[in-house]
Amino acid sequence: MERLKVASLFCGCGGTDLGLLGGFIFNNSHYETNEMDIIYANDIDENACSIFEENFGIITDRRDVREITASELPDFDILTGGFPCQSFSIVAQNPKRLGVKDDKGKLFFEMCRILKDKQPLCFIAENVKGILSANKGEAFPLIIKEFEESGYRVEYKLMNSAQYGVPQKRERVIIVGFRNDLDASFVFPNPVITCEDEYIPLSIALEKSVPEKYFFSERAVRGMMKNRDNMNKGRAQDISKPCNTVGSHLAKVSLNSTDPVLFENGRYRRFTPREVARIQSFPETFILSGSDSALYRALGNAIPPILLWYVARAVESQLFQIESNKSKNCNLKIG
Repeated sequence: MERLKVASLFCGCGGTDLGLLGGFIFNNSHYETNEMDIIYANDIDENACSIFEENFGIITDRRDVREITASELPDFDILTGGFPCQSFSIVAQNPKRLGVKDDKGKLFFEMCRILKDKQPLCFIAENVKGILSANKGEAFPLIIKEFEESGYRVEYKLMNSAQYGVPQKRERVIIVGFRNDLDASFVFPNPVITCEDEYIPLSIALEKSVPEKYFFSERAVRGMMKNRDNMNKGRAQDISKPCNTVGSHLAKVSLNSTDPVLFENGRYRRFTPREVARIQSFPETFILSGSDSALYRALGNAIPPILLWYVARAVESQLFQIESNKSKNCNLKIG
């Protein structure tokens, strides 16, 4: 049985890719190696690509995806990508169709373009929860339709990372499509933790000693306390529970924002990059290189590897079952 080849668009620092590959330890649990290899990775964020390359030993394609022709890509079995969703518009035509407000919105169509041209066995796409309500709920059905018209039977699910062993309440929409001729109906993995009392707590991610630079000044604290009643800010976390969602702008987090912060020994502080990596379920072996700002951006944009590991296991199982069922069909060959 040949290993599955993966092409990764918008790879960032590699949260999705690490989940697909498996073979890592987090919180004393071992996540087994999957039968997958990353053979191509693309992103335009130079800092994220540098982190990716250090951890995966793959030279990334740093061009704008719109400049890449499908014929340039190696053959692959699975396409992955987390495309921007902020820029969609609904064009007032009958029937309505999906449009874009700016260049970022076009990246989704580039993923569909590559799917149409390369026709891999399946794809895995990821996005924020807000994609479900974008444009008053009208955009998402059209996004699914675009994927279907690329030649795929599509399933999607809103998944909460905390239910899969991640110390963070991070919800993400996962979209999986299997090529139509495979006649497959994908089933998402069930949560492994169903009781909130059993969620992995934030405390497992925290350092015992943190440099002074991560603590907020007394002036920042006074400003927050002065406006706290009418701003509802200063989101200090309960470390006995999973963390609220960490974002890409943690370098600029303030006590007057909705970003999660810590309150320790009477002082407020932000998370360190390594703590953010743990909150996202990156293992200790994951190399963090570059400035704090670059790390916050890359890690905050990433998808938790553990969450994708469970999705990858289900995708892998489905594909290998298809191969088994159709082993006599010479028209289907996986790998």
